[in-house]
Amino acid sequence: MTDSLVVLITAPNEEDAAAMAKALVEGRLAACVNIVRQIRSIYRWQGKIEDDQEVLMIAKTRKECFAELVNKVRELHTYTVPEIVALPIVAGYEGYLGWLKEETGGKES
Repeated sequence: MTDSLVVLITAPNEEDAAAMAKALVEGRLAACVNIVRQIRSIYRWQGKIEDDQEVLMIAKTRKECFAELVNKVRELHTYTVPEIVALPIVAGYEGYLGWLKEETGGKES
């Protein structure tokens, strides 16, 4: 198991997603953020079933950066309760994981 995470974040549109992605990478809170256009989300919000087009951000970071990443996304996001969920990276190419660690302010091992 590594200390690396994949973080899934939904956004209302590509412009908002790009702005958040740039802020996360510039702040070294994520090494990389992929933006997946036009996903369909169906969910319950305030007692009503919603069916919306959204954008999915896939951020790669480390556990050490997660709390600050959440704070930055909440600061920039237009949603009251943004989706920000982290999944552990249990294994990966060592070169990539070393790069991820270096780009998020950690020392490469």
